[in-house]
Amino acid sequence: MSFFSGTPFFVLLTGIVLTALVIGCMERSLRWLDLLASVGVVVVILSKTPETLIYFVIYFALELLLVQLYARIRQIHGRSAWRYRLFVLLSILPLVLCKLCETKPLAEMNWFGFTGISYLTFRVVQIIIEMYDGVITEVGVLDFAGFLLFFPTFSCGPIDRSRRFTEDFHKVYQRAEYLELFGRGLEKFMLGLAYKMVLADLFYKLLQKLTLPTVPMMAGYAYVYGFYMFFDFAGYSLMAIGTGYMLGICVPENFNRPFLATDMKDFWARWHISLSEWFRDFVFSRFVMLSMKHKWFKTRLSGASVGFLVNMLVMGFWHGLTWHYILYGLYHGVLLAGTEIYQKKSKFYKRNKKKRWYRIASWAVTINLVMLGFLIFSGHLIAV
Repeated sequence: MSFFSGTPFFVLLTGIVLTALVIGCMERSLRWLDLLASVGVVVVILSKTPETLIYFVIYFALELLLVQLYARIRQIHGRSAWRYRLFVLLSILPLVLCKLCETKPLAEMNWFGFTGISYLTFRVVQIIIEMYDGVITEVGVLDFAGFLLFFPTFSCGPIDRSRRFTEDFHKVYQRAEYLELFGRGLEKFMLGLAYKMVLADLFYKLLQKLTLPTVPMMAGYAYVYGFYMFFDFAGYSLMAIGTGYMLGICVPENFNRPFLATDMKDFWARWHISLSEWFRDFVFSRFVMLSMKHKWFKTRLSGASVGFLVNMLVMGFWHGLTWHYILYGLYHGVLLAGTEIYQKKSKFYKRNKKKRWYRIASWAVTINLVMLGFLIFSGHLIAV
């Protein structure tokens, strides 16, 4: 069984959602259903092999211990940069080991190579960072389990924030409010189902026909792969968001018509929004603030430009330790840095940015740059 795939999963999901509908209409808390259903679904999916489930339980226990321990240390010793960095490094260590062990010689040692570890790591790191900032002081065991294990977003997001999730987790809806939320969730779910099962499948079949290493074929592959990626991942996200709504959790949106973007910054504000916002808040912004504090660069623009490169390179490494992922991150880092410099320095841009012809031209350039990025991401370009 896999998340949002196959008859067994959808049969199980139907039972969970119908139970949620009954509980929600009774104006009772959905918290325990969310938690128990998430534990059950995660255990069933990860128990394909006993070792995978055991490694996940170890991972969960270690991350819970880290969060609880850091909360206690933060309360006793206050804000300490070296302790905070140590706990962040410890929290991402399983993911680092997972990525290092993805290569063939080490594949058998990949203890933490279970579904969802990348997105689980985002959640744990975010909790530790916000504890360091003083935004949150503690996270209860049940709240931590509910946030980390919430099955609609367990595998591929969207990436929620713990404070926002916890508010919904404890909320008890009035019947009319819940039914409206349920209806919106069902609508999103059905749209996501159509995206993933119909449109993504159509573009995937087209991909199989674009195999010749010619320029027209490569260009076609880039566009078809880009649309396949969108409908596949946006469809998955919509199903996850819709299921979350039906379970009383308003999961954040993940896509907003990304192929209408008029520049690369606009694209990343529309594509995989929860991921790009996570990196913006916890990598880019903190790098820029640190660089300003220590005066690493002469100008703020230089700091921001390097920040884009660092931000996207980290994202590339997060996807995987292979050249096409790393090159993809570097490519988008250069494009974002170039966009920032151009928009801040160019008088031509400032004179024309609101004009219709300029926006159309900017869109045309952007969509081609985006599709080239997808070609790099696919690994097809390097393979040829």
